[in-house]
Amino acid sequence: MTNMTTSSIDEGKFEALQGKVMGDVGGALGLFMAYLGDQAGVYAALEEHGPCDHDSLAEHTGLNSRYLREWLSANAAFGYVEYDPDGDTFSLSPEQAAIFSHEGEPTCMQGFFQAVIGQIATHDTAVDVFQSGRGRPWGEHHTCCFCGTDRFFRPGYVANLVDNWIPALNGVQEKLQAGAHVADIGCGRGSSSILLAQHFPKSNIHGFDFHQPSIQAATEEAGAAGLTNVEFRVSTAKEFPGNEYDLICIFDALHDMGDPLGAAKHLRDSLKPGGTFMLVEPMAGDSLGENLNLLSGIYYGFSTTICVPTSKSQEVGLGLGAQAGERRLTELLHEAGFSHVRRATETPTNMVLELSLIHI
Repeated sequence: MTNMTTSSIDEGKFEALQGKVMGDVGGALGLFMAYLGDQAGVYAALEEHGPCDHDSLAEHTGLNSRYLREWLSANAAFGYVEYDPDGDTFSLSPEQAAIFSHEGEPTCMQGFFQAVIGQIATHDTAVDVFQSGRGRPWGEHHTCCFCGTDRFFRPGYVANLVDNWIPALNGVQEKLQAGAHVADIGCGRGSSSILLAQHFPKSNIHGFDFHQPSIQAATEEAGAAGLTNVEFRVSTAKEFPGNEYDLICIFDALHDMGDPLGAAKHLRDSLKPGGTFMLVEPMAGDSLGENLNLLSGIYYGFSTTICVPTSKSQEVGLGLGAQAGERRLTELLHEAGFSHVRRATETPTNMVLELSLIHI
């Protein structure tokens, strides 16, 4: 440790922090390398044709051989691909393929990477928002943010929504199987709505979001899937139409709303008697001390540049944040008129709350 201006610094702690920061720098560059490989289709090609050298991979992908050599070298150094020095070849292990190549599966993390890249792509705006204190509408973000957010959340919904979350709600699965009226508020590009429509064909699913391009993408996706029991419409959480819903869902979106209390009150009035509100929010403790971990750090980071600014750009601008915690959420939902709030189930990344107007 050189050029140290104070004797109060603990050298061991300094070196440990320095090592951690170096790891974070490597992680940031590794994430960018992973994004390049995803967008250029390199991981999929390497899974199909590996082990192979960089020249062979260039022939399969049509990419520049010299760029591929450098990209493969970085990936090998980060542990993202396997390298055989004897044959000077590269390949993907089953574990690497699951994380970097298997789009749509719960193991794939490319959506995570893309969401981060979306923030870096508009870093000048992020700095301006942070310094000025102004809100930032959802539509101001880079398109990578919209696509990446959907890709990030979709595998978790595929893995859990139908098989775990819905069965954890009292009587809801039976209603959906028989034919229910469902609203998905803040549906984004429609992944959750489409999953519900596919698995419960007798139910009618209505997806609402205030972002028109996302609604357009959701409509196109549903059409491509040949679904006739789901529709999408541009609307805010405080104005969506209908008042006879058996189930209303909000997936990872309540904390982004400017007036989550007003939205919850409108939602309450939109449920039919005996209806259920399923709220999925990021996993969080009820205090910062409980959230000093890597996952919460990721959520706080996204919340700094996406969630809180999006909320502050809207009416009221509460800025609930992505780590509000169950206690704060429950207080807000009680104030909105929901007498029954319980944690129905959870995953390492999400909590699932079940709400109704009467105790079940």
